[in-house]
Amino acid sequence: MILTVTPNPSLDRTYEVPALDRGEVLRATAERMDPGGKGVNVSRAVAAAGRRTVAVLPLGGAPGALVAELLAGQGIEVAPVPVVGATRSNIALAEPDGTLTKINAPGPELTAAESESLLSAIRTHAGAAAWIACCGSLPRGLAPEWYAELVARAHRAGARIALDTSGPSLLAALRERPDVVKPNAEELAEAVGRPLATVGDAVKAAEELRTYGAGSVLASLGADGQLLVSGAGTYFGSAAVAVVRSNVGAGDASLAGFLAAGGEGPEALASAVAHGAAAVQLPGSVMPSPADLDPSAVTVTADIPLDRPLTEPAS
Repeated sequence: MILTVTPNPSLDRTYEVPALDRGEVLRATAERMDPGGKGVNVSRAVAAAGRRTVAVLPLGGAPGALVAELLAGQGIEVAPVPVVGATRSNIALAEPDGTLTKINAPGPELTAAESESLLSAIRTHAGAAAWIACCGSLPRGLAPEWYAELVARAHRAGARIALDTSGPSLLAALRERPDVVKPNAEELAEAVGRPLATVGDAVKAAEELRTYGAGSVLASLGADGQLLVSGAGTYFGSAAVAVVRSNVGAGDASLAGFLAAGGEGPEALASAVAHGAAAVQLPGSVMPSPADLDPSAVTVTADIPLDRPLTEPAS
């Protein structure tokens, strides 16, 4: 079982539009409504693969009830922590060329009691988990050190932790030595405080995060592929993608594929790349099923193209 923790979940509405014309009335050609949040997406991808997952998340108001209903409908066990504030609703506008415009609401402010209830719910389910994936931004009311406390408690219980967050929350948690961290290129550049222009720059930054405390670094480099930097070696994975429809949740699908394949080594990286490549070809934040994956399109190598410029340099 893979346990996911999403401190700031959402109800996500995605509209496909012919073009984003500012100040005009836009008529959507398609729409979707999905439960959202990075940890929620990991659970959705794990469930799509037919594996058991439990999603721990604070839920409040009518949007929170709908999130729980949508998750249950996808075969996900929900461990809700009731909160007073309403779960946030996010909007995404997707254009035919793959451009995505997102409006993310701030979400409710959690009280100290609600924060402790969230940690208690994680502890209740941690014993049965092969991995605990802690993902996304922290809501108002939780200090940047909250993830660090979660990692420390989980390790004391013998659990393995995969952490996907950024900024002060990531840096604070590194001192507790999470087993895996999963930054994208921008988050990686932010963590080390310098721009990344090449794959080699990203490798050096990932190695630096390991010196700060990360066990392994699974770094998403967008269209360029993914890196896995660990004590067992460094690997680079990529896959050809014909059409990018939406990149919402692609990194979350990658993390799900990585953990479902064991969470270490080149085989897990190949699974991560296959899941990410499949996700970007699906609408909205739809998570890929095994039928959507194309492992034959994935290449994983220990021969890292260090001098290759990143398609989208990170500053």
